[in-house]
Amino acid sequence: MTVQFTSAEEIAEKVMNNEPVAILDVRSKEDVENWHVEGSQVELHNIPFNEIEESGDEISKLPKEKPLYTMCAKGNTSKKAAEYLKDQGFENIISIEGGMASWSEQLEPVKIGDLKTGGAIYQFVRIGKGCLSYLVESDGEAAVIDAARMTAPYESFAKEHSAKITHVLDTHLHADHISGGRKLAESFGAQYHLPPEDADEVMFGYEPVEDGTTVEVGKVKIKAFYSPGHTIGSTSFIVDDEYLLTGDILFIESIGRPDLAGKATDWAEDLHETLYERYGNLSKELIVLPAHYADIQEMNEDGSVHKKLSDLYERNEGLNIDDEEGFIKRVTENLKEQPNAYEDIRKTNMGKITPSEDEQKEMETGPNNCAV
Repeated sequence: MTVQFTSAEEIAEKVMNNEPVAILDVRSKEDVENWHVEGSQVELHNIPFNEIEESGDEISKLPKEKPLYTMCAKGNTSKKAAEYLKDQGFENIISIEGGMASWSEQLEPVKIGDLKTGGAIYQFVRIGKGCLSYLVESDGEAAVIDAARMTAPYESFAKEHSAKITHVLDTHLHADHISGGRKLAESFGAQYHLPPEDADEVMFGYEPVEDGTTVEVGKVKIKAFYSPGHTIGSTSFIVDDEYLLTGDILFIESIGRPDLAGKATDWAEDLHETLYERYGNLSKELIVLPAHYADIQEMNEDGSVHKKLSDLYERNEGLNIDDEEGFIKRVTENLKEQPNAYEDIRKTNMGKITPSEDEQKEMETGPNNCAV
């Protein structure tokens, strides 16, 4: 029987628009528990493909009156699952092409707001990986912050808004995903900005961005604010005196991990100082825009991820630990597994190795684990 197919892009659009989506994931129970399609209206079912023929009771509970999408790692097994279910009488069964590998690469832009000095700021939600990046546009120019490996969405977006990308910035040397920053800068002849404390070993030229450095994009000013802790060079960016781009230092419901270079205790002290003193002295009216989210519940109704700094000081557990010793213990003893292939990702972002496209996809497989 002929199987219908859909793209991961179409599923991402449905999830971002809060449309109901029923998914049968045929990967192993462990793989699905670790990483799966999430959304407020996602109905997730899990029957491993090697068990599907003996899962009559579970199959009988799958929805038949609405579309049912099959998902696997790369798209091959989901097709087989769809074929099997077709034979079992499922008429509206659709296989997701490319599987979770393709799901991981979807970028959905969401407008965060207009800027006081003109222009606007947009958040690009990498919904399958929990990564967040940003584009600031003003007066025909644009800057991209914490770009994902897939640069085409930023290029297309800038073109649609008649803006030239003149600056590309990374808040730190990323270890959980391959940065598209250098590639994007080379494509547009833009300046690529990196914190120098993170760039000792990089194999390419860059523009240092240090505490107090101001980058102008059209009429908008992006001010660097040194905020170590996740890495020694971690630097936040304050856009238009209204938005605080925190990188992997501060998230909506958690805080960044300090251990990805084997210096957990030392960097935990820096992290405490950043969160409790450096950020503590900033205006609490700033809107926090992190580089990641850990849970779909952190999303607002429009699919964006942001909160006022004052809200985070009230509700974020990482900002409400009584003493520094207790804080350091908390952030060094309660760490998740480190991101998949993070050492190779760091080397790629340093320019030390140049993996193939397939190798890069494999390196980025899985959820982000940058939060405590």
